[in-house]
Order: sequence, then C-alpha cells, then structure tokens
Amino acid sequence: MSSVLLITPPFTQLNTPYPATAYIKGFLNTKSISSFQCDLGIEVINKIFSSEGLSQLFNQINLASIEDDNIKRIYHLRQAYIDTIDTVIYFLQGNNPTIAHAIAKRSYLPEAIRFQTLQQEDWAFGSMGVMDKAKYYATLYLEDISDFIKATTDPYFGFSRYAERLARCAHTFDELHEAIENTPTYIDNITTDLLHHYLEQEQPQLVVFTAPFPGNVYSAFKCGKYIKQHFPSTKIAFGGGFANTELRQLSDARVFEYVDYISLDDGELPLEKIFEHVLDKASTQDLKRTFIAVGESVMYCNTQTQCDYKQHEVGTPDYSDLQLDKYIAAIEVVNPMHSLWSNGRWNKLTMAHGCYWGKCTFCDTSLPYIKDYEPLTASLLCDRIQTIIDQTGSTGFHFVDEAAPPKLMAALALELIKRKIKISWWTNVRFEKSFTKDVCLLLKASGCIGVSGGLEVASERLLQLINKGITLQQVSHVNKNFIEAGIMVHAYLMYGYPTQTIQETIDSLEVVRQMFSNGVLQSGFWHQFALTTHSPIGLDPATYKIKVTDTSIGSFANNDVAFEDATKIDHDMFSFGLKKSLFNYMQGIGLDDALNSWFDFKVPKTSIAPNLILSYLEEPVLPSFKPTTKIIFLGGISESELIVQTKKGMSRNLVKINFYNHQNSLSVQLPELFGNCLLELLKPIENGNGFVTYQALEQYCEAAGVEDVELLMSNKPINQLFKVGVLFV
Repeated sequence: MSSVLLITPPFTQLNTPYPATAYIKGFLNTKSISSFQCDLGIEVINKIFSSEGLSQLFNQINLASIEDDNIKRIYHLRQAYIDTIDTVIYFLQGNNPTIAHAIAKRSYLPEAIRFQTLQQEDWAFGSMGVMDKAKYYATLYLEDISDFIKATTDPYFGFSRYAERLARCAHTFDELHEAIENTPTYIDNITTDLLHHYLEQEQPQLVVFTAPFPGNVYSAFKCGKYIKQHFPSTKIAFGGGFANTELRQLSDARVFEYVDYISLDDGELPLEKIFEHVLDKASTQDLKRTFIAVGESVMYCNTQTQCDYKQHEVGTPDYSDLQLDKYIAAIEVVNPMHSLWSNGRWNKLTMAHGCYWGKCTFCDTSLPYIKDYEPLTASLLCDRIQTIIDQTGSTGFHFVDEAAPPKLMAALALELIKRKIKISWWTNVRFEKSFTKDVCLLLKASGCIGVSGGLEVASERLLQLINKGITLQQVSHVNKNFIEAGIMVHAYLMYGYPTQTIQETIDSLEVVRQMFSNGVLQSGFWHQFALTTHSPIGLDPATYKIKVTDTSIGSFANNDVAFEDATKIDHDMFSFGLKKSLFNYMQGIGLDDALNSWFDFKVPKTSIAPNLILSYLEEPVLPSFKPTTKIIFLGGISESELIVQTKKGMSRNLVKINFYNHQNSLSVQLPELFGNCLLELLKPIENGNGFVTYQALEQYCEAAGVEDVELLMSNKPINQLFKVGVLFV
C-alpha cells in the first residue's frame, strides 16, 4: 500500500516512460512519503496489442459496418494479426532479435495501407540495416492496426496522442466535458480496468496524474471520473506541462468534478502541500500554485511563506514500479534523430532547470520552466546517473533541458570520464560558439551521441528578430565540430515567423540545403510558427507587426493565440514543399535540384550566394587560450626520448614524445625544456584523470625557463594533439 499513486495516463511515448512520475517519486522519497507509480499508457498498449487483446477487438466488430476497403482488408486478415502480434511486440521490446530477418523479408507480417509508403523509402534501408528495417516494418504493422482501431472502435486513439484534439486549443471545457461524460470507449474500459487494479492494490489517499501534453488530458479526466464514482474518498491532483502552459487562467469549476487539485509549474512543493491538505495538516491558504473549487467558483491558492525546493534538494528520479521491460522500440519515421529518440529506452535527467539563455522571442520565457534557471553540479549529476543505472540497468540518458549549458556539459563529460561511467547520451543545445572542436571531442569521449538545437528560420535578419543569439556562420562551424567529433546534429526549423517574407522562406530553405550539402547538418524538422500567450511576441504583438484576432480569455485552456501577420502571407502553402525537400536532403537526395522543384506554385529564386555555407566553413578558426582553459588528456604516453637535431651545422636538443589513444598514435618533437614541462604536466592527468589549466602550464613553463609559451602552443605539433586526446576546453 502507498499513500500516493502517481499515474501517467495514455498516451505519451512507446519507447520510454515519461519522467514526471519518476521525478516526483524521487522527491517523495526524500520526504518519506510512500508512493507507487505506473504508466497506464504502455500498459494499455500491451493489453491491446496482444493476441488476446486483438481477438477481443476483432470479435466485437461487425463486418457489415465497415465501408473502407483498407479496414476491410485488415479485418479479413485478422487471424494473421492475432497470430503474429505477440511475436512482434516481444521483438520490439528488445527480445528475439533473429525474427528481424523474417520480418525484413516482408513475408511474415500482414500488410495494409501503411506499407504503401515503402516504395518512396526504399533508399533508407541500405543504411538502416536489417534490425532497423524490421523495426520500421513492425511499426507500420502496428500503425495499420491503429488505423483499424480508429475506424471501428475509438476515433480518439493514437500511439502518443489520445483525444488530443479535444484538449488542444480548448478555450472552453464544453467539448472535453461532453466526451468525458459519454459512454466509456473500448480504450477507456481497458484503462480503467488497469486503474482499478492499482487503486485496490495501493489504497492511496491521493492519486496524482501528470498530463504533459494535450493527448493525455482526456484520459486523465476520464480516470478522474472513474475514481470519483468508485473510490470517492480518494483525492485527485492534476499537473504537468499541459496545466503549466494552458490552465494558468482556469475558471471553469466543472473541471473539479473530476479532480480536486490542479497545480502549476514545479510540482515538488505544491504536491507536498496538497498531500498535507489531504491529511488535514494544512489549510487552503498553505497550498502552493494550486487551483481548487470553492462552491461554484475556482480559487487559486499560492502561499508565499515557503520557497520552492532547489534542484539539489529534490532527490534522484526513481524508476521503480515501472514496467521497464514492456516499452516498445518503434521507428515511426525514417529520420535519424527521430529514430534515435524513439528507438530504445532512455533514462531522463535534467542538467539545469530553465534556460540559461531565456531570450528567444517565440518561447515561453515568462513562465518559470524557462525563466528560473538553476544548474546542477557535474558531481551530483554523476551521482544520480550512477543511481539510475544501478536501478534500471540502462545506460542510455536523454537530458531533457530546454538548452543544456555548454560549461556544465563539458564539466559533466569530464566527471563521467574521470569516474569511468560509460553511458550514451544526447540533449538539446543552442548552437553557440562555446562548442569548439575540442569541447565536442570531449563530449563524444564521454558518450554524447547526438544534439538537437534550434536553427529556426535560418535567416540572419530573423535570427536577430528572434533574439536567438547565434549567426549562420557560427552555426556552420559549431555543427562541423559536432559532426567531425562523431555527434549527430538535428536542427529544429521554423517558417511563418512574424514579418517573414516569401523570399526569406526560400532563402532559409537554401541555407538548409547548403548545410546538408556541406555535411554540417544530418537531421531536421520544419514546424510552422505558433504564437503563444506567454512569449515576448504574445505579450507585445504590436512590436512584431502582428494583430491578435481573438483577445478573449477562455475559461479552460489558454496558450495558442490566433493572429494576423502584416505580410498577409499564407505560410501553410509552404509546408509540404519544405518537409518534402528536407525528407530528401536527409538522405542526400535532391541536393542539386532547383528549389522551385519542391513546390507546385511559383516561388522566387534564392538570393543566397551558392557558396555561402562553404565560405563560412573555409574561414580559419584560430585557437585561443584563456588562463582558465582546461587542458585534458584522454589518452596516454607510451614513451619519450631525448634526441639531437642537427641542421646546417647547428644542433639542438628535442624531446620526442609518443602519444596514443584508442584510435590513434602520434609522435611529436618539441624543444627540450618545453617538451619536458609538457610531459610533467600531462603524465598525472592521463586517461582523463583530471586537468590542468592553461595558466598553470604557462607558469610552470616560465619557471623552467621556457620562452614564448604562447607561440609554442600555436605550433603544428601541439595543434595535432587533439587526435590523441589532448584537449583544450
């Protein structure tokens, strides 16, 4: 039995648990509050996508009611689906890898309309390999079944979004309220059966639902209704990303027919106060950032007497209770970064709360999850990483920062190497100049395999208007550093930003094309600009030459804002062409094609020089050393010897040093005094065992009588040492 039951309602991700409940459980552990967590989403998926679940599904369908030919085909092949589903799910859960060969040959699985896209994607499979090819086919197979469910049983169904339309942009609660009150669907019944089991098992005093996305909201409220009907003494709390962005102006008391508390922003202190309120140990005045119903009205309670917990106080995320072996590694789209984050299970951690930049004009910079920046230390992060590895057995980590701080990334990398903690990890970044060649090599050595960041509009004027703090030249060099270090780069791309012209949209596409063509971008995704009420643009639309067309405040969700741009451009028309071109560029296809070939309407020629990105890349980047620059040595020294160099009758003493690391060996010859100093400083920090500063190197060399240290550090032998793990970060 547990005092608190933490629930992620259907649906978020197939491949890994959404981390909110693990974060909260870790915090509750520090308060000695017993809790149990479950991900109803993955459990519902495993119930439906089983031989028993599909048998029940097909048995309740009347063939006469099916009109669509594709749905009829699936129904007639129902036994083939029932016979193969358990094997497919078992395979996608990381078991029985040999079945991949049968699946990849396309004779094992029944196929419906989703497989018709394969002719367009045959090019991808040469690089994907048999295993990924089989996972992709298996995903298409599941999506065919998903189409059948939506057409015959539950129109709200989706693997990562359930009834999303009902909650997205829902200014009133009317439609969602009506759906919640309707007769439970097939999915609802499976969900509440699982919910009932956990309620009976744990007998909680408080049930907490996290709803990070609109696609979780309907199910959370439907579960709330079930609890109110069958476990009326149990209190219900609701929080997460949806509440934080959408429900800040909530005024419809009908919401509280299904929940008792709705909290905003960081959940630790609000949840602690809610639990004390449930136990009658706190009054409503003690609640923190929490909505409650008082009669027919909604009250917002926010005590100012207690501050939120610091990040080092909230505990280590706790993944216990979750059925980690039941998650499914599907490949939904043939996109390198999307494949990375959906293929396999990733432990989630955060390097820093909030965003260290926090200035982008399209972002929710006025909200605490962005503006309240608080980094952790590398040491504490490594402690938490090791704890999670010990608990889960998984060494894959996704740091879910808004933008991971470069200095902390480097410090974490060094600490991981020093402690010999072997992980694979990726995160979100800003493409800023701090990511030098050596920093990227250090990140790679610590296990970093990919980064994603906002290139956004790929236009110098608009990047300044966005206040992104980056330039195209800077992005080109940074991306080159990442990719040459062996770290995948994914870019978030935007179109339709206020005042963006058609010319700028085409020019942005040309910049993206050149980046792919020059090998400084590997993956990307275009999305259309959306105005949110909490962004600088939403707070001051006139400055950005847009007009808000609906200023009313809804009684339920308020985030996305309808607006008119002064340009009057219909940016929707560019969507297909931008995404189609990017889809091809990611595979090296169409990079020499004219930009207008991607659109079925007339577009202007680009005004971007054809060698713009190449010219940026050809500009030399000169090494620079600050006194605080860290010298890190990831390799080793096999031997050194004194040699005498004679040239034109003149002799001088040199030190020959043989360096090595896992991949390379390198011999360099340095002036005797300088070489010996370098040896003395590098030996103690071999294999990542700490660092020395550039200032310490200068002082040590000068004390030994070495002249022109800065000049010696700029010579070719030193500039080659990165190949064997001597890095300046």
